[in-house]
Amino acid sequence: MLPLLPCLGLLCGAALAQVPRHESHDLDAGRSQAGFTVKLLWLIGLRGDFGAVRGTLDIDRFHGTARVDARIDVDDLHMRSANYEAWAKSAEFFDASRYAQIHFVSEDIPLVRLSRGGALDGLLTLRGIDKPVRFRILPAQCGQPLTGACAVQAEGSIERNDFGMHSRRGTLADKVALRMRIFVLPDVDRPQ
Repeated sequence: MLPLLPCLGLLCGAALAQVPRHESHDLDAGRSQAGFTVKLLWLIGLRGDFGAVRGTLDIDRFHGTARVDARIDVDDLHMRSANYEAWAKSAEFFDASRYAQIHFVSEDIPLVRLSRGGALDGLLTLRGIDKPVRFRILPAQCGQPLTGACAVQAEGSIERNDFGMHSRRGTLADKVALRMRIFVLPDVDRPQ
């Protein structure tokens, strides 16, 4: 008969071996959203909403960390008027014809931050320019955002000038507020 402590160690080891160390969750492009707001004449907020947000949320259970990789289609932009949309997609602002996507890759963050909120640092690629940025994850509206039940929400801001948007300095604020709501596909919906 084996001693009790080594048996417990074997059972614990077997249980730990069954827990996946790394998981990759696809973002739910149908429900995930991103958008921006920029002030015109420092009073009027011009708001734009992008269509699908695609990418992955990678989880490292062993280290208790997460990393997001999100891609936003610039040409799938919706604003309150066709004129504003055309301007925002033009070379003066997002330059959608030359730079089809906005790309954000976060640094590893503590997994608990997806529920409780906190800083989200990463690299933002906009108009072909890479810049480190800091967003803020908002506290989750449910207990388990990784189940697809609720969104992980982040917000922050960038300076237009940092990304080569130099026009209309007299009428358009340099600060652009960005926001993102991402849902992950539940396990049952994930492609195999």
